[in-house]
Order: sequence, then C-alpha cells, then structure tokens
Amino acid sequence: MDSIGSRITVKRLHPLFVAEVTGIDLTVPLSRGDFRVIWEAFNEYQILVFRDQHFDDDSQIAFSRHFGELETMIAHPGNDWNPGHISVMTNLGKDGNFLPPDHPAMAHRARNEDWHSDSSFKPVAALASLLAARIVPPVGGNTGFASARAAWADLPAERKAALEGMTALHRMTLRDADKDKGYKEEDKQRHVVTHPLVRANPVNGRKALYVGAHAQEIVGMPPEEGARLIEELTAYCTQPQYVYSHQWRDGDAVLWDNRCTLHRATPFDNRKYKRRLHRTTIAGKSPDSALATVPGA
Repeated sequence: MDSIGSRITVKRLHPLFVAEVTGIDLTVPLSRGDFRVIWEAFNEYQILVFRDQHFDDDSQIAFSRHFGELETMIAHPGNDWNPGHISVMTNLGKDGNFLPPDHPAMAHRARNEDWHSDSSFKPVAALASLLAARIVPPVGGNTGFASARAAWADLPAERKAALEGMTALHRMTLRDADKDKGYKEEDKQRHVVTHPLVRANPVNGRKALYVGAHAQEIVGMPPEEGARLIEELTAYCTQPQYVYSHQWRDGDAVLWDNRCTLHRATPFDNRKYKRRLHRTTIAGKSPDSALATVPGA
C-alpha cells in the first residue's frame, strides 16, 4: 500500500510504474482533495488503473475534464467519422454484430498494435488518455504500456547527452501511409509536427524518451538514419522490464500519461469475442488551473 488520501488507496502494480487506485467512484463529481490525490499519483506512477468504474460517455467526459480541455478527435473510423470527444475501440458495428475483417475501422484499429503515444502528431501533444471498458473479451485483448521514463533513467550518461537536444518529426499515420484510409488525406498532410526527442515532466522534472510509431524521422538526419534511431529507441523502451500488460475486467478504466509512456493494443479472437472500450483524450495543458474548478475548492 503506497499512499492513502482520505478514502483513496494507491497501490503499486509494477516495480517501475503503474498503480491501482481504489476507494473512489469517478462517475460522480470529485472533491478538490480527491482530485489532487489522483493528479499526484498520475505524475508519480504514469499509469493509473481504476476498478469498477461504470462510466457512460457523459460521466467519462466529466471526469476527464478535471485534467484540462479534451481533444476533439478528427473524423476517423473509431468515431464513425463524426468528430467528438469519444473514440470507440470495438470490433462491433452499430447493430451490435461483428464488423467484417475488411471494414475500415478494423484496419484502422489494427494499426494501434504499434507502440505509440496518442496525438503526438499534433502541435500540442496529448497530456493523457482515459480508456474505459464497456465490453471485454474473456481471453486476449490486453493493452500493453511501456515506461519511456524508466527506460530513459537506465540509459548511460553519455547516451543521454547525445540524445538530448534532438528533435523528432511526428506524423499522424502509424505505418503504411499510402494505404491508410482511416483519415482524410488533408488531415494526414496537415498533421506533421516536431517535438523534442526527450521531454521532462513539468511537475517533477523527470525525463522520458518521446518516441513510438508516430515519430518517424530525426530533424537534421537522413530520413532512413533517423527512422532507425527511433525504431532502436522504441524497441529499447518496450523491453519486458519496462512493460505492463493490462488484462481488462468489466468496469476497468485506465488513465495514462502520454508524455512519458507508450501503449499498444494486442490481438484477440475478434470473430468470436466482443470488445468495446471508450477513450477520451486530454489535451496537452497543465491541469493546475482545473484544480480551482473542482467542487470543494
């Protein structure tokens, strides 16, 4: 048992990161004190697991907004090409039946099996994402998380010095850009940005590599050489000692820090088992100002 705030308990799940938070219902308004416990745990552990949270879309959006403004996701198969705050990760159509394997939404979601950080292709990258389970398969369909902060901490000093100051180019498309029909062409062309290869958490100063599948080149390097470096660093961050695999239960909600972690979907029998999870994404702004708006402030 790592820490307790009022009735909230925060328990470590992995030696390097990830904690389970219990003793709170996130579907109702939070007090200032409760939110502060969650915010501090988020910055410390990077990944927070909440059990028995029976969100609907409105309550999930309301909780997510404690951390700041939400991203409005552009039209893509995960939201039926309707921009909004909710992205649905599912193998089901609106009728509740399985989507065919060649449906654009299925191809789009398969690309989420690459290690990535949400919205790193935006000029202001995402702070956090919250994924809440609605329907989970009994076998498979885990979500993998990797701590790029823990990986950075283990690098030799001379390697850190060589990497700091580098800038990576990020694109919206994860892979097979010429075949990806999940986004409009103008969106793919518009969402090409640069970010530092090493980022520091402004709350605690702890640094992390900022890599993954959206990061595809290094500014000032030949494209192939930069791509190889990013692939090398992504593989380094996703070694088993830096990875936590979350096996979903009904009512689970997982909050992760996009600034210092990578994540990916993993396969399951999507013609046998149903799966539906809803995601909100918090834009890359500090929630310090949000503390003042929490009930009880």
